[in-house]
Order: sequence, then C-alpha cells, then structure tokens
Amino acid sequence: MSIAAVPNDVRMPDMSQVALVDEVGVKERAARFQTRSIKKESKIEALQMVLSMIDLTTLEGMDTPGKVKQLCQKAIHLHDAVPDLPHVAAVCVYPTMVGVAKKALGDHNINVASVATAFPSGMAPRQIKLEETRIAVDDGADEIDMVISRGAFLQGEYGFVFDEIAAIKEACGKAHLKVILETGELGTLDRVRRASVLAMHAGADFIKTSTGKIQPAATLPVTLVMLQAIRDFYYETGKMIGMKPAGGISNSKLAIHYLVMLRETLGSAWMTPEWYRFGASSLANDVLMQLQKQATGVYQSADYFSKD
Repeated sequence: MSIAAVPNDVRMPDMSQVALVDEVGVKERAARFQTRSIKKESKIEALQMVLSMIDLTTLEGMDTPGKVKQLCQKAIHLHDAVPDLPHVAAVCVYPTMVGVAKKALGDHNINVASVATAFPSGMAPRQIKLEETRIAVDDGADEIDMVISRGAFLQGEYGFVFDEIAAIKEACGKAHLKVILETGELGTLDRVRRASVLAMHAGADFIKTSTGKIQPAATLPVTLVMLQAIRDFYYETGKMIGMKPAGGISNSKLAIHYLVMLRETLGSAWMTPEWYRFGASSLANDVLMQLQKQATGVYQSADYFSKD
C-alpha cells in the first residue's frame, strides 16, 4: 500500500454535517453522574469490572526491560492474597518494549498494547508512523494506540487526518486500533465530537481521550461527548466502537462514575473489556485497596501494593 492509500471500504464523512454539542447540557449531565448512590454489592461488582478494564501502563523515557517485566508480573499477580480477582485487560508500553511484554505475559490472556505514530506528539512523517506500527505488530502487539495529527486537525485538514488513520488501521493487520484524540489540545467539545466521528469513519476500533501527557486529560464531559458520538455511529452503521478514557483517573470513586455514565449512555453491551478500557497506572492499586476495604472493613496500607 502506498503512503496515501486508503482501503476501498472506508469513506470520509461529510464533516459539515457533524452535530454540534450542547456544552451546557453535556456538563450538567456529566455532573449528575457523580451524584449516583451505589449499594455495597453493586460497588464490589463495579470495582471488579474496573479492574478488568484497566490497560496497565508505563510510558516513560526511563522505561527499561526490567520495569516492563515487573509491570507484567503485577498484571498477572495483582494481589495473590485476594482470591478470584479478574486480571487487567492489557499492558501498554512503547513499541521497543512490546517483545519484552509479550514474553513476560506468556499465555496469561492479557493483551499487549503499544503506543505508536510518534507518541505522544504525532509529529513525524506518515511513512515513519506506518513503519513504527508495523514493527510493534510484528513484535506481537495485540493493540495499537495511535495519536492523531492535532495540528492538521485544528487547521481543518480533515482529509489528511482521515487518510492517516485509515492507513494506520491497514498497517495494524489483525491488531485493534485505538485512536487517541488528545482532547486537551482540541479546545472545544464540538471539536471532540468532530474528531470522534472522523476517527470512527476512518476505521478506529476504539476512540481514546488522551495520551496522559497533556492536561486536561480525560474528563467526564469530554468522555460523555465521545460516548454519544459512539452511540450515534452505532445507530447509523450498526458497528460497535470501543471507548478508552485515559489520564487523570487515579481513584476508584471516579472510575465508577465513568462506568455509570457508560451504562446510561451506551448500555450493558459496552460494559466489558472488549469495548471499554481505562488507561491508567495508579488506578489498579486504589481499586485493590477499595476491594479490601469492602471485604474487611479496613483499608490496607498502600505499602502492601507495588509502586508503578
């Protein structure tokens, strides 16, 4: 496939027809999700669900094979003293660490996700982005988390961004593609909606809020706009698209608010790791502490959990 080629079954949407966002209404509705009261039994179920949806992540310049192996061991053995815990959905690393993570996870049914396309800036020629994607997939990545070219998007070069996503999707082969919008740089909820629609039509399997490197990262209003875009895309095409809020979700209470919003916006079909993820590093520890609190009535010291 040439650099500019796009699969024949992918068509650019008419961006002038993308619905505008009622910003006041979205923010009011998002705030109401934080007022829901959840009973103990439902809270335990929700905490276990959150745990199963986490992409346990290390994306630092100082990452080493040893650190990645340690993270994979944590993914496999979240807390051996607690029986029947679900495992996390994936371990997310840089492309150079995919082979390390794949070997460390073995046959434990935990996916390896790799960021790609010049993460986190996206500032590289498309040929390099495609090559980086293929390298990660060849090394065993089950999922690719790509970043869109925000500069091109903000200049209204929607065709460029669309073609790039479609080309990366083609390079992914059987690996699933998560498209990171970096919503903190888009500026408005209208742009978040527009970028979501563009990514889904271009072939995204998931849309994702953030790299975690820019603030603000995931927020409830931004995620709600993206969930509504997924819902409308499903009504239009019959195709389910996954969602991944990432960055800034570090405690269980907030994560459960996100699940409530997911349930009330998209319904129970999306409430599985196949269709919903949390991009996080410290969230898992807080969930484990909360589960221990529900089981024993007391908080376990944070010293009992590995530092990510």
